[in-house]
This record gives sequence, C-alpha cells and structure tokens, in this order.
Amino acid sequence: MPVPTSKEELLTALSTTLEKLVRDLEQVPEDRARDSTMPGHAKGTTMSPADLVSYLIGWNELVLKWLDHDDQGQPVDFPDTGYRWNQLGQLAQRFYSDYSTLSWPDLLTRLVEAGNRLAATIEARTNEELYGRPWYDGKWTKGRMIQLNSSSPYSNARSRIRKWLREQ
Repeated sequence: MPVPTSKEELLTALSTTLEKLVRDLEQVPEDRARDSTMPGHAKGTTMSPADLVSYLIGWNELVLKWLDHDDQGQPVDFPDTGYRWNQLGQLAQRFYSDYSTLSWPDLLTRLVEAGNRLAATIEARTNEELYGRPWYDGKWTKGRMIQLNSSSPYSNARSRIRKWLREQ
C-alpha cells in the first residue's frame, strides 16, 4: 500500500490494514496467544501473538497521547517520557508488560478500540493539519507520524502473524 499523503488516504490505510490484521489475529487459538515463539521486536528476543498485539496497542495509545498533548499545547515527549528513539526495544518490553493481564479477546477488542479512536481523531482534523506542515523533527507531518506508528506496524504485524500461523 502506498504511503498516505492525505487525510482520506490515511483513513483508508488505517481501516484496511487493521481490518485485515484483526481477521488474521482471530485465527490465533486463544490457548496459544501467549506462546513466545516468534521473533521479538528487540534482537535476540521472542514474543507471543499477545505481545505483538500489546505492542500495537501501546503505539496506538502513544500516538493518541502525542496528539492530545499537542492539542492541549503541551510539549510532546517523543517517543515517550523516559525513552529515546534508540530505546524502542525497551519500550516494546514495557508495552508487553502493560497489557500482560488482558485476555486474548480483550487484547483484540482493545486494539480495535485504539484503531477506532485513531480514526476518530484523524477524522476530526483537517488535511492541512495532518499533511500541510512539519510536526516532528522539522520534516514529519502529523499524518506521516500517525501512519508510521499505526497502519505501517499493522502491515508488519500481519506479516509476522501470518508467518507464525503457517509455522504452527
């Protein structure tokens, strides 16, 4: 899928990739959802399908936090308070932990809810706000930052989960 360059393209990318991903995730047997048998987000680690979904929820909710802080005129701490861009493996581990008590069905529900909240906040913004000016690091627009941390990871996660399902 091409990189979105407009609000409508971003909404389409978000909904299409999330819908396809959820269909694949629904094929994961609930009793296997916590099996740590796929390569993790940090080199040399493993993760489970539940960890993968936790990672996606974590990033979606982080993007929502960025947008909320920006809307309120508060500084946005990229990628998150206490983390630098070179510590994304540690951030992934935190996401795994943050959602470790949720059941597999609850994780899937939470992922869809986070995606729906992202779609709603995109819908409430203008194309100009999303793509008309840099937002992060002098070059990345809000739309691009949303895409890089939602629909793009959904596509990556779908490849991972489909491979995992084939290997099971």
